[in-house]
Amino acid sequence: MAIFFLVRHGHTALVGNTLAGRLAGIHLNEQGGSQARRLAAELAELPIKAVYASPLERTQETAESIARLHNRPVVVNAGLIELDFGEWQGKSIKQLKRSRLWKTVQKSPDGFCFPAGESFNQAQSRIVQTLQTLSQTHAEDELVVCVSHCDPIRLALAYFLGMPLNTFQRLRIDTASVSVLTLSDDTTSFGLINGLTSFSAYRE
Repeated sequence: MAIFFLVRHGHTALVGNTLAGRLAGIHLNEQGGSQARRLAAELAELPIKAVYASPLERTQETAESIARLHNRPVVVNAGLIELDFGEWQGKSIKQLKRSRLWKTVQKSPDGFCFPAGESFNQAQSRIVQTLQTLSQTHAEDELVVCVSHCDPIRLALAYFLGMPLNTFQRLRIDTASVSVLTLSDDTTSFGLINGLTSFSAYRE
């Protein structure tokens, strides 16, 4: 029953270069910090009721910029965490593109499981269940910020859009972007996807 603002964390030194996954100690860089502050300013006048973030530093740092302006705590939710990339975690994108499995990940992710890690199906079920559970804890039309990662957000949007899992990577989710998802008992609707623009429609 909540209106979710699904936020991807701000930029880090590894974005676009390395599959960071669940590595600890990955913080926002200067660009990412600036993105987080700018996003927080855009959301400052909205009646945000709660701010959730994955357990990783880069999401919590992004969330803190938003939560601070609303005098809200950042609530860590493990369901929002990045995919478990298993043996691929920490490897360079350039290196991974040489793997024979790279094309499978890009073209046929449905059913694929990262070596010693998580499957896309498992990750999608996790993020969808997390949002559905959170929705039940908030009143109708409450604005809730969830700061997560690119793939979990794409997987969630694909599910609620009714897209086949094999097509979820068609969705683009940039750093510090917002996608607006409204969940209720019987309907799902969307506002902005992968954007940063005026949020006047959500002001009280």
